[in-house]
Amino acid sequence: MNNTADTRRVVVIGGTSGVGFAVAQAAAAQGSHVVVASSSQDRVDLAVRKLGGPAEGIVLDVADEAALAAFFDRVGAFDHLVYTAGEPLVLKPLAALTAEESRTFFERRFWGALLAAKYATPGLRPGGSITFTSGAFATRPAPGTSLGASITAAVEGLTRALALELAPLRVNAVRLGAIRTELWDSTVPDPEAFLQAQGSGLPVQRVGSPEEAAAAYLYLLDNGYATGTVLTLDGGAALA
Repeated sequence: MNNTADTRRVVVIGGTSGVGFAVAQAAAAQGSHVVVASSSQDRVDLAVRKLGGPAEGIVLDVADEAALAAFFDRVGAFDHLVYTAGEPLVLKPLAALTAEESRTFFERRFWGALLAAKYATPGLRPGGSITFTSGAFATRPAPGTSLGASITAAVEGLTRALALELAPLRVNAVRLGAIRTELWDSTVPDPEAFLQAQGSGLPVQRVGSPEEAAAAYLYLLDNGYATGTVLTLDGGAALA
């Protein structure tokens, strides 16, 4: 990939939809060269067309360690990694969970994030950063959210550990509450009713937008003094 050395390069894994795409759009609007990755060629192609300008897309299965290694070899030197990839949420009581679906859920949301950090680190330029994605379940779980609570807490622990291990590279996470994205279409039977109910219980009286979420990620990319930080953007859910 040929880019001038002074152009900031931002890699967004999971950057073809939802919050990840909003992050890619916001970074591109700042003049960054953006590389988006997801498991679908169609979504990659569509995202690149919508981003326009200096944007590239690569198909990537984050559950495939060899593919992750090859992906970062192809990307080369860059400045920031944002990881938003993950399967639809699993909201089930403990008794209804299977071992297979539980392990699959962790495969992309946690192991994919950890291995992405491993293979990204050699290519990150001085002053670079990694930003993971957590969720409000990490600190405010509810019945039926044992998987979500476990994985978001694990991501936050990984964030703090890598902020020390990879220093002076910066490692942060964004702890998101309910955000209006297509993720909910495959998570709950009636997404609109679910989001309305979620928003009505918040101090802000609504759920968040992908653009509002993206602003939190961009803050962590831009602020060179932020590391080991878990930035909460939940509409006040922690207080409700």
